[in-house]
Amino acid sequence: MTSQAITIRGLTKAFGRNAVLRGVDLDLPAGQVTVLMGANGAGKSTLVKVLCGVHAADAGEIRLDGRAFAPAGPAAALRSGVVTVHQNINDGVVPDLDVASNLLLDSLAEGGGLFLNRRRMRAEAGKIAAAIGLELDMARPVAGLSLADRQLVAIARAMAHRPRLLILDEPTSSLSLTEAQRLFALIDRLRGEGVAILYISHRMSDIRRLADRIVSMRDGQVSGLFETVPLDYSGAVRAMLGHEITEVDIAIPVPGAVMLEARGLRLKPEARAFDLTLRRNEVVAITGLVGSGKSALAAALFGLEAPVAGEMRLDGRDYRPRRPAEAVAEGVFLAAKDRLINAVVPGFDIQQNLTLPFTPRHAGPLGLIRRAAERAAAERAIAAMGVVCQGPRDGILTLSGGNQQKVVVGRWMAEASRLLILDEPFQGVDIQARRDIGRRIRDSAAERATLVLCAEIDEALEVADRILVMSEHTLVGDHRNENIDLARLMTEVSGAADRTKEPA
Repeated sequence: MTSQAITIRGLTKAFGRNAVLRGVDLDLPAGQVTVLMGANGAGKSTLVKVLCGVHAADAGEIRLDGRAFAPAGPAAALRSGVVTVHQNINDGVVPDLDVASNLLLDSLAEGGGLFLNRRRMRAEAGKIAAAIGLELDMARPVAGLSLADRQLVAIARAMAHRPRLLILDEPTSSLSLTEAQRLFALIDRLRGEGVAILYISHRMSDIRRLADRIVSMRDGQVSGLFETVPLDYSGAVRAMLGHEITEVDIAIPVPGAVMLEARGLRLKPEARAFDLTLRRNEVVAITGLVGSGKSALAAALFGLEAPVAGEMRLDGRDYRPRRPAEAVAEGVFLAAKDRLINAVVPGFDIQQNLTLPFTPRHAGPLGLIRRAAERAAAERAIAAMGVVCQGPRDGILTLSGGNQQKVVVGRWMAEASRLLILDEPFQGVDIQARRDIGRRIRDSAAERATLVLCAEIDEALEVADRILVMSEHTLVGDHRNENIDLARLMTEVSGAADRTKEPA
Protein backbone atom coordinates (compact mmCIF):
# COMPACT_ATOMS: atom_id res chain seq x y z
CA MET A 1 0.00 0.00 0.00
CA THR A 2 1.33 3.45 -0.95
CA SER A 3 2.13 5.69 2.04
CA GLN A 4 0.64 9.16 2.18
CA ALA A 5 3.21 11.95 2.50
CA ILE A 6 0.42 14.47 3.04
CA THR A 7 -3.16 13.99 4.19
CA ILE A 8 -5.58 16.91 4.21
CA ARG A 9 -8.98 16.74 5.86
CA GLY A 10 -11.72 19.38 6.02
CA LEU A 11 -9.44 22.27 5.07
CA THR A 12 -11.23 25.62 4.93
CA LYS A 13 -10.02 29.16 4.30
CA ALA A 14 -11.93 32.40 3.80
CA PHE A 15 -10.93 35.97 3.09
CA GLY A 16 -13.63 38.14 4.60
CA ARG A 17 -16.93 36.78 3.30
CA ASN A 18 -15.27 34.97 0.42
CA ALA A 19 -14.88 31.27 1.22
CA VAL A 20 -11.98 30.11 -0.96
CA LEU A 21 -11.46 26.58 0.41
CA ARG A 22 -14.57 24.68 1.46
CA GLY A 23 -13.70 21.48 3.30
CA VAL A 24 -10.91 20.15 1.08
CA ASP A 25 -10.02 16.46 1.53
CA LEU A 26 -6.88 15.38 -0.31
CA ASP A 27 -4.14 12.75 -0.12
CA LEU A 28 -0.72 13.19 -1.71
CA PRO A 29 1.00 9.78 -1.87
CA ALA A 30 4.75 9.43 -1.59
CA GLY A 31 6.45 8.50 -4.85
CA GLN A 32 3.60 9.70 -7.05
CA VAL A 33 2.82 12.75 -9.17
CA THR A 34 -0.60 14.15 -8.31
CA VAL A 35 -1.74 16.62 -10.96
CA LEU A 36 -4.05 19.34 -9.62
CA MET A 37 -6.43 20.81 -12.19
CA GLY A 38 -8.85 23.62 -11.56
CA ALA A 39 -10.38 26.61 -13.28
CA ASN A 40 -8.91 29.97 -12.32
CA GLY A 41 -10.44 30.88 -8.97
CA ALA A 42 -11.06 27.26 -7.95
CA GLY A 43 -8.80 27.58 -4.89
CA LYS A 44 -5.58 25.98 -6.16
CA SER A 45 -3.33 28.91 -5.28
CA THR A 46 -4.82 29.27 -1.80
CA LEU A 47 -4.37 25.55 -1.15
CA VAL A 48 -0.71 25.82 -2.18
CA LYS A 49 -0.20 28.87 0.04
CA VAL A 50 -1.61 27.01 3.03
CA LEU A 51 0.68 24.04 2.37
CA CYS A 52 3.77 26.24 2.05
CA GLY A 53 2.98 28.39 5.10
CA VAL A 54 1.95 31.67 3.46
CA HIS A 55 -1.62 31.39 4.81
CA ALA A 56 -2.96 29.61 7.88
CA ALA A 57 -6.08 27.49 7.43
CA ASP A 58 -9.24 28.53 9.29
CA ALA A 59 -10.20 24.93 10.01
CA GLY A 60 -9.24 21.40 9.09
CA GLU A 61 -6.12 19.30 9.51
CA ILE A 62 -2.94 18.64 7.53
CA ARG A 63 -0.63 15.74 8.40
CA LEU A 64 2.89 15.29 7.00
CA ASP A 65 4.24 11.75 7.32
CA GLY A 66 1.57 11.09 9.93
CA ARG A 67 2.36 14.11 12.11
CA ALA A 68 0.32 17.30 12.45
CA PHE A 69 1.59 19.96 10.05
CA ALA A 70 0.72 23.65 10.48
CA PRO A 71 3.74 25.71 9.35
CA ALA A 72 4.06 29.14 10.91
CA GLY A 73 5.53 30.50 7.70
CA PRO A 74 7.33 29.56 4.48
CA ALA A 75 10.64 28.98 6.30
CA ALA A 76 8.98 26.49 8.65
CA ALA A 77 7.40 24.65 5.71
CA LEU A 78 10.77 24.53 3.98
CA ARG A 79 12.45 23.05 7.06
CA SER A 80 9.77 20.36 7.11
CA GLY A 81 10.52 19.41 3.51
CA VAL A 82 7.60 21.14 1.78
CA VAL A 83 9.17 23.00 -1.14
CA THR A 84 7.26 25.14 -3.64
CA VAL A 85 8.18 26.56 -7.05
CA HIS A 86 5.58 29.25 -7.71
CA GLN A 87 4.15 30.21 -11.09
CA ASN A 88 5.40 33.78 -10.63
CA ILE A 89 9.12 33.22 -11.18
CA ASN A 90 10.14 36.29 -9.18
CA ASP A 91 8.66 34.63 -6.08
CA GLY A 92 11.45 32.05 -6.36
CA VAL A 93 14.47 34.19 -7.26
CA VAL A 94 16.02 37.51 -6.22
CA PRO A 95 16.90 39.31 -9.48
CA ASP A 96 19.52 41.60 -7.89
CA LEU A 97 21.61 38.66 -6.63
CA ASP A 98 23.83 36.41 -8.71
CA VAL A 99 23.00 32.82 -9.61
CA ALA A 100 25.12 31.34 -6.81
CA SER A 101 23.46 33.50 -4.15
CA ASN A 102 20.02 32.51 -5.41
CA LEU A 103 20.81 28.80 -5.37
CA LEU A 104 22.11 29.08 -1.78
CA LEU A 105 19.68 31.76 -0.64
CA ASP A 106 18.05 29.70 2.09
CA SER A 107 21.41 28.72 3.60
CA LEU A 108 22.49 32.37 3.51
CA ALA A 109 19.27 33.42 5.23
CA GLU A 110 20.03 30.97 8.03
CA GLY A 111 23.45 32.59 8.52
CA GLY A 112 25.53 29.65 7.34
CA GLY A 113 29.15 30.79 7.69
CA LEU A 114 30.13 28.09 5.21
CA PHE A 115 28.97 30.27 2.38
CA LEU A 116 30.68 33.56 3.26
CA ASN A 117 33.65 32.54 1.12
CA ARG A 118 32.60 33.54 -2.40
CA ARG A 119 34.76 30.97 -4.15
CA ARG A 120 33.47 28.15 -1.98
CA MET A 121 29.95 29.46 -2.30
CA ARG A 122 30.08 29.35 -6.10
CA ALA A 123 31.56 25.86 -6.00
CA GLU A 124 28.67 24.65 -3.82
CA ALA A 125 26.15 26.39 -6.07
CA GLY A 126 27.79 24.80 -9.10
CA LYS A 127 27.13 21.34 -7.64
CA ILE A 128 23.45 22.18 -7.20
CA ALA A 129 23.22 23.46 -10.76
CA ALA A 130 25.05 20.42 -12.15
CA ALA A 131 22.59 18.09 -10.43
CA ILE A 132 19.86 19.28 -12.80
CA GLY A 133 22.09 19.94 -15.80
CA LEU A 134 21.92 23.73 -15.41
CA GLU A 135 24.85 25.41 -17.18
CA LEU A 136 25.05 29.03 -16.08
CA ASP A 137 27.74 31.42 -14.87
CA MET A 138 27.39 31.35 -11.08
CA ALA A 139 28.55 34.99 -10.89
CA ARG A 140 25.94 36.29 -13.33
CA PRO A 141 23.12 38.45 -11.89
CA VAL A 142 19.74 36.74 -12.20
CA ALA A 143 18.26 40.00 -13.53
CA GLY A 144 20.22 39.39 -16.73
CA LEU A 145 18.81 35.89 -17.29
CA SER A 146 15.97 34.92 -19.58
CA LEU A 147 12.67 33.99 -17.97
CA ALA A 148 13.33 30.32 -18.77
CA ASP A 149 16.73 30.41 -17.04
CA ARG A 150 15.18 32.14 -14.01
CA GLN A 151 12.64 29.32 -13.87
CA LEU A 152 15.42 26.72 -13.94
CA VAL A 153 17.29 28.55 -11.15
CA ALA A 154 14.13 28.48 -9.01
CA ILE A 155 13.69 24.76 -9.70
CA ALA A 156 17.36 24.01 -8.91
CA ARG A 157 17.04 25.92 -5.64
CA ALA A 158 13.99 23.83 -4.75
CA MET A 159 15.74 20.56 -5.59
CA ALA A 160 18.61 21.45 -3.24
CA HIS A 161 16.30 21.02 -0.25
CA ARG A 162 15.72 17.30 -0.80
CA PRO A 163 11.95 17.85 -0.60
CA ARG A 164 9.45 15.52 1.02
CA LEU A 165 6.66 17.26 -0.89
CA LEU A 166 7.53 19.24 -4.02
CA ILE A 167 4.86 21.62 -5.34
CA LEU A 168 5.31 22.81 -8.93
CA ASP A 169 2.89 25.49 -10.18
CA GLU A 170 2.82 25.65 -14.01
CA PRO A 171 6.58 24.97 -14.14
CA THR A 172 6.86 24.56 -17.93
CA SER A 173 5.08 27.78 -18.91
CA SER A 174 8.38 29.50 -19.76
CA LEU A 175 10.50 26.48 -20.72
CA SER A 176 11.55 25.21 -24.13
CA LEU A 177 10.77 21.63 -25.10
CA THR A 178 14.32 20.54 -24.22
CA GLU A 179 14.19 22.30 -20.84
CA ALA A 180 10.78 20.78 -20.10
CA GLN A 181 12.09 17.30 -20.91
CA ARG A 182 14.97 17.88 -18.49
CA LEU A 183 12.47 18.87 -15.80
CA PHE A 184 10.37 15.76 -16.49
CA ALA A 185 13.46 13.57 -16.06
CA LEU A 186 14.11 15.20 -12.68
CA ILE A 187 10.52 14.61 -11.64
CA ASP A 188 10.84 10.96 -12.64
CA ARG A 189 13.96 10.67 -10.50
CA LEU A 190 12.31 12.30 -7.48
CA ARG A 191 9.25 10.09 -7.91
CA GLY A 192 11.54 7.07 -7.81
CA GLU A 193 13.11 8.39 -4.60
CA GLY A 194 9.71 8.53 -2.88
CA VAL A 195 9.05 12.27 -3.07
CA ALA A 196 5.39 13.30 -3.25
CA ILE A 197 4.86 15.76 -6.09
CA LEU A 198 1.90 18.11 -6.51
CA TYR A 199 1.98 19.32 -10.11
CA ILE A 200 -0.38 22.16 -11.05
CA SER A 201 -0.94 22.52 -14.77
CA HIS A 202 -3.48 23.05 -17.53
CA ARG A 203 -1.19 21.64 -20.22
CA MET A 204 -2.53 18.27 -21.31
CA SER A 205 0.85 17.32 -22.77
CA ASP A 206 2.44 17.73 -19.32
CA ILE A 207 -0.43 15.92 -17.61
CA ARG A 208 -0.34 12.92 -19.96
CA ARG A 209 3.43 12.67 -19.54
CA LEU A 210 3.59 12.88 -15.75
CA ALA A 211 0.34 12.14 -13.93
CA ASP A 212 -0.06 9.10 -11.71
CA ARG A 213 -3.37 10.55 -10.54
CA ILE A 214 -5.44 13.67 -11.21
CA VAL A 215 -7.38 15.75 -8.69
CA SER A 216 -9.89 18.31 -10.02
CA MET A 217 -10.99 21.34 -7.98
CA ARG A 218 -14.01 23.57 -8.47
CA ASP A 219 -15.38 26.33 -6.22
CA GLY A 220 -12.97 25.59 -3.39
CA GLN A 221 -13.69 21.86 -3.21
CA VAL A 222 -12.29 18.65 -4.67
CA SER A 223 -14.70 17.84 -7.49
CA GLY A 224 -13.04 14.71 -8.86
CA LEU A 225 -10.31 12.13 -8.20
CA PHE A 226 -8.95 10.06 -11.08
CA GLU A 227 -6.39 7.37 -10.32
CA THR A 228 -7.60 4.34 -12.27
CA VAL A 229 -5.41 3.49 -15.26
CA PRO A 230 -6.00 4.61 -17.96
CA LEU A 231 -6.64 8.03 -16.46
CA ASP A 232 -9.87 9.72 -17.57
CA TYR A 233 -8.52 13.05 -18.82
CA SER A 234 -11.86 14.17 -20.28
CA GLY A 235 -13.60 13.31 -17.02
CA ALA A 236 -11.03 15.37 -15.10
CA VAL A 237 -11.74 18.39 -17.31
CA ARG A 238 -15.50 17.96 -16.87
CA ALA A 239 -15.08 17.72 -13.09
CA MET A 240 -12.95 20.86 -13.14
CA LEU A 241 -15.45 22.91 -15.16
CA GLY A 242 -18.73 21.36 -14.04
CA HIS A 243 -19.81 20.96 -17.67
CA GLU A 244 -18.60 19.84 -21.07
CA ILE A 245 -15.91 22.07 -22.48
CA THR A 246 -16.99 24.54 -25.14
CA GLU A 247 -14.88 24.82 -28.27
CA VAL A 248 -13.82 27.81 -30.34
CA ASP A 249 -15.52 27.57 -33.72
CA ILE A 250 -12.93 27.89 -36.48
CA ALA A 251 -14.76 28.96 -39.63
CA ILE A 252 -12.07 30.38 -41.90
CA PRO A 253 -13.26 33.83 -43.11
CA VAL A 254 -12.32 35.60 -46.32
CA PRO A 255 -9.26 37.73 -45.46
CA GLY A 256 -9.62 41.47 -45.92
CA ALA A 257 -7.20 44.09 -47.20
CA VAL A 258 -3.50 43.89 -46.41
CA MET A 259 -2.85 45.70 -43.13
CA LEU A 260 0.84 45.01 -42.51
CA GLU A 261 3.43 44.02 -45.08
CA ALA A 262 7.08 43.30 -44.24
CA ARG A 263 9.69 42.58 -46.89
CA GLY A 264 13.22 41.27 -46.32
CA LEU A 265 12.78 41.45 -42.54
CA ARG A 266 15.86 40.26 -40.65
CA LEU A 267 15.66 40.05 -36.84
CA LYS A 268 19.26 38.96 -36.15
CA PRO A 269 22.41 39.49 -38.22
CA GLU A 270 22.84 35.74 -38.64
CA ALA A 271 19.15 34.99 -39.32
CA ARG A 272 17.61 34.52 -42.76
CA ALA A 273 15.40 37.38 -43.98
CA PHE A 274 11.69 36.69 -44.46
CA ASP A 275 8.48 38.30 -45.70
CA LEU A 276 5.27 38.66 -43.71
CA THR A 277 1.76 39.71 -44.75
CA LEU A 278 -1.07 40.28 -42.27
CA ARG A 279 -4.62 41.08 -43.38
CA ARG A 280 -7.69 42.55 -41.77
CA ASN A 281 -10.29 39.98 -40.68
CA GLU A 282 -7.63 37.29 -40.32
CA VAL A 283 -6.15 35.77 -37.15
CA VAL A 284 -2.58 34.64 -37.78
CA ALA A 285 -0.77 32.58 -35.15
CA ILE A 286 2.98 32.21 -35.04
CA THR A 287 4.21 29.18 -33.14
CA GLY A 288 7.70 27.96 -32.36
CA LEU A 289 9.93 26.89 -29.51
CA VAL A 290 11.07 29.25 -26.75
CA GLY A 291 13.81 31.38 -28.31
CA SER A 292 12.63 30.85 -31.89
CA GLY A 293 12.16 34.59 -32.45
CA LYS A 294 8.45 35.15 -31.83
CA SER A 295 8.98 37.82 -29.17
CA ALA A 296 11.76 39.42 -31.23
CA LEU A 297 9.27 39.84 -34.08
CA ALA A 298 6.75 41.40 -31.68
CA ALA A 299 9.46 43.78 -30.44
CA ALA A 300 10.25 44.86 -34.02
CA LEU A 301 6.59 45.44 -34.90
CA PHE A 302 5.96 47.41 -31.70
CA GLY A 303 9.02 49.65 -31.83
CA LEU A 304 10.85 48.03 -28.93
CA GLU A 305 13.80 46.93 -31.05
CA ALA A 306 14.65 47.85 -34.62
CA PRO A 307 15.06 44.98 -37.09
CA VAL A 308 18.52 44.47 -38.58
CA ALA A 309 17.17 44.89 -42.11
CA GLY A 310 13.95 45.07 -44.08
CA GLU A 311 11.04 47.43 -44.60
CA MET A 312 7.50 47.48 -43.27
CA ARG A 313 4.29 49.08 -44.53
CA LEU A 314 1.20 49.59 -42.38
CA ASP A 315 -2.09 50.20 -44.16
CA GLY A 316 -0.17 51.14 -47.30
CA ARG A 317 2.27 53.57 -45.68
CA ASP A 318 5.88 53.23 -44.54
CA TYR A 319 6.03 52.01 -40.95
CA ARG A 320 9.22 52.41 -38.89
CA PRO A 321 8.33 52.75 -35.20
CA ARG A 322 11.24 53.87 -33.03
CA ARG A 323 9.41 53.42 -29.74
CA PRO A 324 6.14 51.85 -28.49
CA ALA A 325 4.40 55.23 -28.25
CA GLU A 326 4.82 55.67 -32.01
CA ALA A 327 3.43 52.18 -32.64
CA VAL A 328 0.38 52.88 -30.46
CA ALA A 329 -0.19 56.19 -32.24
CA GLU A 330 -0.26 54.25 -35.54
CA GLY A 331 -2.76 51.75 -34.13
CA VAL A 332 -0.35 48.87 -33.46
CA PHE A 333 -0.95 47.38 -30.01
CA LEU A 334 1.01 44.70 -28.12
CA ALA A 335 -0.31 42.66 -25.20
CA ALA A 336 2.97 41.48 -23.69
CA LYS A 337 3.62 38.03 -22.26
CA ASP A 338 4.49 37.34 -18.61
CA ARG A 339 1.75 39.54 -17.20
CA LEU A 340 3.16 39.95 -13.68
CA ILE A 341 6.46 41.25 -15.07
CA ASN A 342 5.47 43.15 -18.20
CA ALA A 343 1.76 43.94 -18.11
CA VAL A 344 -0.01 44.12 -14.74
CA VAL A 345 0.55 47.08 -12.40
CA PRO A 346 0.09 45.41 -8.98
CA GLY A 347 -0.82 48.57 -7.06
CA PHE A 348 -3.54 49.59 -9.52
CA ASP A 349 -7.16 48.47 -9.58
CA ILE A 350 -8.82 46.69 -12.50
CA GLN A 351 -10.11 49.93 -14.02
CA GLN A 352 -6.68 51.57 -13.97
CA ASN A 353 -5.01 48.48 -15.45
CA LEU A 354 -7.60 48.27 -18.23
CA THR A 355 -7.37 51.91 -19.29
CA LEU A 356 -3.68 52.61 -18.56
CA PRO A 357 -2.38 52.90 -22.17
CA PHE A 358 -5.25 55.19 -23.17
CA THR A 359 -5.53 57.46 -20.13
CA PRO A 360 -5.22 60.67 -22.24
CA ARG A 361 -8.30 59.63 -24.20
CA HIS A 362 -10.34 59.85 -20.99
CA ALA A 363 -9.07 63.31 -20.05
CA GLY A 364 -11.05 66.54 -20.21
CA PRO A 365 -9.93 69.89 -21.70
CA LEU A 366 -7.79 70.69 -18.63
CA GLY A 367 -6.07 67.31 -18.69
CA LEU A 368 -8.03 65.91 -15.74
CA ILE A 369 -9.20 62.32 -16.03
CA ARG A 370 -12.95 61.99 -16.52
CA ARG A 371 -13.54 59.12 -14.11
CA ALA A 372 -17.03 58.39 -15.44
CA ALA A 373 -15.66 57.89 -18.96
CA GLU A 374 -12.79 55.79 -17.64
CA ARG A 375 -15.17 53.63 -15.60
CA ALA A 376 -17.52 53.17 -18.58
CA ALA A 377 -14.60 52.02 -20.75
CA ALA A 378 -13.47 49.60 -18.05
CA GLU A 379 -16.97 48.17 -17.59
CA ARG A 380 -17.29 47.58 -21.34
CA ALA A 381 -13.98 45.71 -21.37
CA ILE A 382 -14.92 43.66 -18.30
CA ALA A 383 -18.19 42.62 -19.94
CA ALA A 384 -16.58 41.86 -23.31
CA MET A 385 -13.84 39.69 -21.80
CA GLY A 386 -16.00 38.04 -19.15
CA VAL A 387 -13.78 39.14 -16.26
CA VAL A 388 -15.15 37.74 -13.00
CA CYS A 389 -14.90 40.47 -10.33
CA GLN A 390 -16.97 42.48 -7.87
CA GLY A 391 -16.37 45.72 -9.76
CA PRO A 392 -13.79 47.76 -11.70
CA ARG A 393 -12.29 49.28 -8.53
CA ASP A 394 -11.19 45.89 -7.16
CA GLY A 395 -7.43 45.50 -6.88
CA ILE A 396 -5.94 43.64 -9.85
CA LEU A 397 -4.25 41.14 -7.53
CA THR A 398 -7.61 40.11 -6.06
CA LEU A 399 -8.33 38.39 -9.38
CA SER A 400 -7.40 34.84 -10.31
CA GLY A 401 -4.61 34.41 -12.85
CA GLY A 402 -7.06 33.76 -15.67
CA ASN A 403 -9.02 36.91 -14.95
CA GLN A 404 -5.82 38.95 -14.72
CA GLN A 405 -4.92 37.64 -18.17
CA LYS A 406 -8.34 38.68 -19.49
CA VAL A 407 -7.61 42.20 -18.22
CA VAL A 408 -4.21 42.24 -19.96
CA VAL A 409 -5.70 41.11 -23.28
CA GLY A 410 -8.88 43.17 -22.90
CA ARG A 411 -6.89 46.35 -22.28
CA TRP A 412 -5.65 46.30 -25.87
CA MET A 413 -8.90 45.07 -27.41
CA ALA A 414 -10.93 47.89 -25.89
CA GLU A 415 -9.73 50.49 -28.41
CA ALA A 416 -9.72 50.50 -32.22
CA SER A 417 -6.46 49.34 -33.76
CA ARG A 418 -4.93 48.40 -37.09
CA LEU A 419 -2.79 45.53 -35.80
CA LEU A 420 -3.20 43.70 -32.50
CA ILE A 421 -0.25 41.56 -31.37
CA LEU A 422 -0.92 39.11 -28.54
CA ASP A 423 2.22 37.51 -27.10
CA GLU A 424 1.28 34.27 -25.27
CA PRO A 425 -2.30 35.43 -24.49
CA PHE A 426 -3.20 32.04 -22.97
CA GLN A 427 -0.23 31.85 -20.60
CA GLY A 428 -1.18 30.47 -17.19
CA VAL A 429 -4.94 30.27 -17.77
CA ASP A 430 -7.31 27.34 -17.46
CA ILE A 431 -8.93 25.61 -20.42
CA GLN A 432 -12.24 27.48 -20.26
CA ALA A 433 -10.56 30.88 -19.88
CA ARG A 434 -8.46 29.97 -22.91
CA ARG A 435 -11.65 29.31 -24.88
CA ASP A 436 -13.19 32.59 -23.67
CA ILE A 437 -10.15 34.64 -24.70
CA GLY A 438 -9.89 32.81 -28.02
CA ARG A 439 -13.56 33.42 -28.80
CA ARG A 440 -13.17 37.14 -28.08
CA ILE A 441 -10.09 37.32 -30.33
CA ARG A 442 -12.00 35.75 -33.21
CA ASP A 443 -15.21 37.69 -32.65
CA SER A 444 -13.34 40.99 -33.01
CA ALA A 445 -11.02 39.92 -35.86
CA ALA A 446 -12.93 41.88 -38.52
CA GLU A 447 -11.88 45.13 -36.87
CA ARG A 448 -8.13 44.66 -37.42
CA ALA A 449 -5.28 42.35 -38.35
CA THR A 450 -4.50 40.02 -35.45
CA LEU A 451 -1.19 38.30 -34.72
CA VAL A 452 -1.10 35.70 -31.92
CA LEU A 453 2.26 34.38 -30.70
CA CYS A 454 2.11 31.05 -28.86
CA ALA A 455 4.52 28.23 -28.09
CA GLU A 456 1.73 25.64 -27.83
CA ILE A 457 0.54 24.23 -31.16
CA ASP A 458 -2.86 23.33 -29.67
CA GLU A 459 -3.44 26.99 -28.82
CA ALA A 460 -2.60 28.05 -32.37
CA LEU A 461 -4.97 25.45 -33.82
CA GLU A 462 -7.81 26.70 -31.60
CA VAL A 463 -7.60 30.38 -32.51
CA ALA A 464 -5.96 30.92 -35.91
CA ASP A 465 -7.05 31.09 -39.53
CA ARG A 466 -3.43 30.74 -40.59
CA ILE A 467 -0.46 29.30 -38.69
CA LEU A 468 3.13 30.37 -39.30
CA VAL A 469 6.15 28.64 -37.79
CA MET A 470 9.30 30.38 -36.57
CA SER A 471 12.68 28.79 -36.02
CA GLU A 472 16.02 30.52 -35.52
CA HIS A 473 14.40 33.95 -35.97
CA THR A 474 12.95 33.28 -39.40
CA LEU A 475 9.70 31.90 -40.82
CA VAL A 476 9.92 28.27 -41.90
CA GLY A 477 6.26 27.36 -42.43
CA ASP A 478 2.90 28.81 -43.46
CA HIS A 479 -0.31 26.76 -43.11
CA ARG A 480 -3.98 27.52 -43.61
CA ASN A 481 -5.85 26.07 -40.61
CA GLU A 482 -7.68 23.43 -42.64
CA ASN A 483 -6.57 19.79 -42.76
CA ILE A 484 -3.11 20.70 -41.52
CA ASP A 485 -0.34 18.13 -41.82
CA LEU A 486 0.47 18.00 -38.09
CA ALA A 487 3.57 15.88 -38.64
CA ARG A 488 4.96 18.53 -40.98
CA LEU A 489 3.99 21.28 -38.55
CA MET A 490 5.76 19.53 -35.65
CA THR A 491 8.86 19.00 -37.79
CA GLU A 492 8.98 22.70 -38.61
CA VAL A 493 8.49 23.68 -34.96
CA SER A 494 11.31 21.37 -33.85
CA GLY A 495 13.66 23.07 -36.30
CA ALA A 496 14.22 19.93 -38.37
CA ALA A 497 12.46 21.15 -41.53
CA ASP A 498 14.31 22.12 -44.68
CA ARG A 499 14.99 25.83 -44.19
CA THR A 500 15.82 26.36 -47.81
CA LYS A 501 12.13 26.25 -48.63
CA GLU A 502 10.38 29.59 -48.45
CA PRO A 503 7.04 29.78 -46.60
CA ALA A 504 4.01 29.39 -48.87
